[in-house]
Amino acid sequence: MPVIEISEVWKTYVMGTQKVHALRGCSLEVEAGEYVAVMGPSGSGKSTLMNVIGCLDAPTRGTYHLAGRNVSHLDDDELAAVRNGEIGFVFQTFNLLPRQDCLENVELPLVYAGISRKERRERAAEALRAVGLGDRMDHKPNELSGGQRQRVAVARALVNRPAILLADEPTGNLDSKTSDDIMRLFERLYRAGNTIVVVTHEDDIAEHARRVVRLRDGAVETDVRVASPHLAGLSDAELDAQALEEV
Repeated sequence: MPVIEISEVWKTYVMGTQKVHALRGCSLEVEAGEYVAVMGPSGSGKSTLMNVIGCLDAPTRGTYHLAGRNVSHLDDDELAAVRNGEIGFVFQTFNLLPRQDCLENVELPLVYAGISRKERRERAAEALRAVGLGDRMDHKPNELSGGQRQRVAVARALVNRPAILLADEPTGNLDSKTSDDIMRLFERLYRAGNTIVVVTHEDDIAEHARRVVRLRDGAVETDVRVASPHLAGLSDAELDAQALEEV
């Protein structure tokens, strides 16, 4: 069963007397454990599709099943509960709380989920170690580099063990070397079995994925499975060694 199943989804916004169709009968399926990049020009509908996938917005028409559950027409409170339990978000602006240390930032989704303090701290520490920041738990965001802050954001996205890791332009505020480091981290997370959807306008970011979906005029224009050129010719042992070096 697909973890994401979007069927004939329309999203229409009413602006005064006009209707703007941001999505026009868009259909997409993503299996558990896939690594997908969503691309498209400005106005193609990729941001709207991200909002629907992330349960930030509900479709006007059509259906969306997330991990087998129909979430197409849930109200705002129900969507918020699904977001917190099923989706991990990574944004280009990090969205970290400046007065909280790394551990407290990563704990935040678990606070909303009502998890006990002891379990929160254990799971947050585990998530930080998973992204290579086990020695930065008590640091605040302004004591970290841009790449480290994005790693904290990834740890926070993973701490609830979500069905999907959804990243919106995750390297938009990073230099090219740091961007490559973050994308290698995503590769390691994908190899660990995470389902990843990256929304990007950059070809060099999309080519890290195993499947590239391009939108145009609110619908899927192309959907192509690819082999990442960054990993061509590397054995599993070499990939594991590379991942360990990066953290």
